[in-house]
Amino acid sequence: MTTRLTLICHGRTTARPSAFPADEPLAPDEILKIKELVPLLGKPDRVLSSPAHAAWQTAELISENFLVDRALADINYGRWSGARISDVQASEPESLAEWMDNPDFVPHGGESHADLLARIGAWLEPRLGERGHTVAVTHPNVARAAIIAVLGAPPQAFRSIDVEHLSIADLRSDGRRWALRSLGRLGLP
Repeated sequence: MTTRLTLICHGRTTARPSAFPADEPLAPDEILKIKELVPLLGKPDRVLSSPAHAAWQTAELISENFLVDRALADINYGRWSGARISDVQASEPESLAEWMDNPDFVPHGGESHADLLARIGAWLEPRLGERGHTVAVTHPNVARAAIIAVLGAPPQAFRSIDVEHLSIADLRSDGRRWALRSLGRLGLP
């Protein structure tokens, strides 16, 4: 039996457009989309969720018996959480530009991209031999980090991977290594 890990990015939230997330709930119209997605997942052996509101709301629609895993949390945006990107661009243009280009830079007091990559790489490692199908509801940034870890890509590739809400990253393991089987929006246009 192979190990299957399906990363699902939670649905869109009520956050203001073009703002750094701040633990908002799902947008009401996302719930129907998620309900349509659930039958396509089959019956997973386990469901995990980020501690974020939108993630556990999504996980709850997939399974009543999900577990919250803090390692699946989104990148910590520090003092930028909830701020509009345009406001940060206006007040801290150099810091925002450096943060976008340098995986180790942390101008907001939160977590760097390199820190996120290390956290997710460490989270993936013990799951190599975890038999069955795990669904993990998380965030686009976490899915990007997992893809980089699986492919062995450099941290600079982080901004080159476009992951949307309700995207699915399907990973498989033979017990020795992970492989990216597919990336997309399962059953959604």
